[in-house]
Amino acid sequence: MSRILGIETSCDETGVAVVEDGRHILANKLASQASEHALFGGVVPEIASRRHTEVISQLTGEVLAECGDNIDAVAATYGPGLMGSLLVGVNFAKAFAYARKLPYVPVHHLEGHVFSVFLTDEPPAFPFLTLIVSGGHTCLVACRKPHEYELLGATRDDAVGESFDKVARLLELPYPGGPSIQKAAESGDPEAFMFPRGMGSDDSLDFSYSGLKTAVLYALRQENGWNVADIAASFQAAAIDLLLIKVKRALKETRLPALVAAGGVAANRLLRERLTAEIGEPVHVPPLSLCVDNGAMIAAAGASRWAHGYTAGLSSSACATIPLT
Repeated sequence: MSRILGIETSCDETGVAVVEDGRHILANKLASQASEHALFGGVVPEIASRRHTEVISQLTGEVLAECGDNIDAVAATYGPGLMGSLLVGVNFAKAFAYARKLPYVPVHHLEGHVFSVFLTDEPPAFPFLTLIVSGGHTCLVACRKPHEYELLGATRDDAVGESFDKVARLLELPYPGGPSIQKAAESGDPEAFMFPRGMGSDDSLDFSYSGLKTAVLYALRQENGWNVADIAASFQAAAIDLLLIKVKRALKETRLPALVAAGGVAANRLLRERLTAEIGEPVHVPPLSLCVDNGAMIAAAGASRWAHGYTAGLSSSACATIPLT
């Protein structure tokens, strides 16, 4: 039996959790900064790192008070992400580990999203295909064994979550863009505008969302009296279409027996519905609370890494850009 303290501070959410045996969440706390960054239409790195510093000790205290302070190892996101934010979590985790003479386990942020599904009642067995979709990442990863990954395709420009935020700003909808576009699209016609599915017709497994964003901008300039709901619904349909096109192609090429979808955009209702309806293989998607950045997913990944002997010295640091593979 193992208890791992997980710390996530890669962007604008401070997540602290304790997970037992890599499967069971004993305590999970999250402090979101969305309301503060909404004033600027996106994340302000300096504000984000300051807020992490202000709340991380309190959240850790609340987590330990809830489940006890019997901890076997400390895991923290070391990258990729905002450098200032990463340093807050990494240095706090290393200090905690040093003070208690515990192992320190650095975890890649995207691997945390992969392991979020192992906190569900019916986790997948390796191997499987993972679609990681968030504000900063859109990629397809072949997960053949624990901690052995192959990047099959990634976005050439904007991540899908980033395009949701940018289009929401064009439509004067609230930040973050994912939930606000989903809500606006409920009363819209997804076929009102035929927006492009960037790179949907080529043979690669890469994505492109900058053209979709630009197409929305041109539509707003050309249309008189345009309907926000119709544009939101048409944009959302195009964005999700491209994800489904690439997922189906990747499953066909790799013959992997299951699909995992993770990351903030995996909370999108249309994406979840279409994956369930259209993918022939078993589909595993974490609950909404585990789609956003959180400490539990880092603890789950950390538990597996610790069990496989992946630890680091206290001289290791954060890295703003580092590939999963």
